[in-house]
Amino acid sequence: MPRWKAAKTKKSAKKRFKITATGKVVHYGAGKRHLLGNKSSKTKRRMAAKHTMSETHAHHVTDVMPFSHRG
Repeated sequence: MPRWKAAKTKKSAKKRFKITATGKVVHYGAGKRHLLGNKSSKTKRRMAAKHTMSETHAHHVTDVMPFSHRG
């Protein structure tokens, strides 16, 4: 008989997303890794902020992070 496969957390999702205590998914915006010399301070400040993900896409993240939320 095939053995039941244990739920595992995707390490790539763990590094990119965080699930808050209320169950919302938080992520950083793109564009803050390199080529920062030609971007304004205002733009860099705006990109440094954390963003909450819409509920439409949040369930994909919670599927690959089974131990990070209560469900």
